[in-house]
Amino acid sequence: MSEMIDAAVRALSAKLTGGFDGLAKFVIPGEGAIMLDADGVRAGDEEADVTLTAEAEVFRAILEGEMNPTMAFMTGKLSVDGNMGLAMKLGSVLG
Repeated sequence: MSEMIDAAVRALSAKLTGGFDGLAKFVIPGEGAIMLDADGVRAGDEEADVTLTAEAEVFRAILEGEMNPTMAFMTGKLSVDGNMGLAMKLGSVLG
C-alpha cells in the first residue's frame, strides 16, 4: 500500500466518523484504491456501488478542501461510475 493511500485513509476516516451509508471506492491511478462503507474507511479494491477516480493531486486537493468535489467532476478531473446519488452524498461530506 502506498504512502498516499495510507494518508488518504487517515484523512477520510477523520471526515467520515460513523462510516458511510453505502459502498464507495476511490481509485487513485498508480497508487491504489480506498473503500468506504458502514464500517469506515480502508485500503482495498472491491466491487462498489459507486467508484470515483481522480489523480493523486486532485484527490489531495479535495481532501484538503482546496477543490470542491462537484467542480472536480464538472471539469473532468474526477470521474464517477455507478450510483450518482451516493457520489453526491459523498461529495457533500467531503465538500
